[in-house]
Amino acid sequence: MKRVNIDELVKVEYHQGASCPLRDMHFSFFQIVYVISGKGFLSINNNMASYSKGSLILLTPNDQHHLEILESTDLLLVKFSERYVKNYPWNSINSMECLLYGASFLSGCILQNKPDIVLVNSIIESLLHGIHHPDLYQDELTLNYVNALIVIAARNISKMRAEQITSNTDKRVIQIIDYIQGNIHDPALLKVAVIAKKFGFSETYLGSYFKNQSGETIQQYILNYKMRLIEHRVLFSDMRVNEIVTEFGFSDESHLNKFFKKRHQMGLTEFKKTKGRKIVA
Repeated sequence: MKRVNIDELVKVEYHQGASCPLRDMHFSFFQIVYVISGKGFLSINNNMASYSKGSLILLTPNDQHHLEILESTDLLLVKFSERYVKNYPWNSINSMECLLYGASFLSGCILQNKPDIVLVNSIIESLLHGIHHPDLYQDELTLNYVNALIVIAARNISKMRAEQITSNTDKRVIQIIDYIQGNIHDPALLKVAVIAKKFGFSETYLGSYFKNQSGETIQQYILNYKMRLIEHRVLFSDMRVNEIVTEFGFSDESHLNKFFKKRHQMGLTEFKKTKGRKIVA
């Protein structure tokens, strides 16, 4: 697979047509993909999700991805390097790079916050205008638009974190959460004893410290985060139930449904019909 780099910290490209610009390549940078028009399917790390006009997708350097285009698709590709994310002063946002890497566990459109849809549309229109009608100080304007998109992406991904996590939360808790998110599919690495040893805490102190900072015990956070990922798979991807079962290590579909009903008082199919209708509305 060909490895692709960018020679700039930030690059914005407009792509039009029926061919996929992401196929058979390994990218060394982040990409925000905005679907201007068209429809089809996006494969991210072997998870399939449908895309359509208005989809906003964040791809990380770790991802393997390609588009299956059903209808001629226009895309705006916003590419930015890890170095840019690390070095830019993001003010109140801690661990921006780790936060963005959380997108690798999502499938499809990352827009969870409805008010952000209007903002994203406005920013995309401004970026397109700059591409087609460049003017004085265009590079500076483009950089500000890109930064706004990155922050919006981060805000939507952060919805998957514990509710009490804020910009003022102790940095060590953010690191623990990033570790949990990065190993959510490996139960052996999520044992309290393993996490405590990795971060130099006793098990007792880790438990009380994490709950003080996040409002949840570590086990509650792990279960809630896993649930939020499953909800995202159900609402925003085209994964089958048996694929979700395999991904998250449930014994069978009945086991997954029991886990899901304990939280939502309904099964996955009913949840998708009920919540999916609200999202469309």
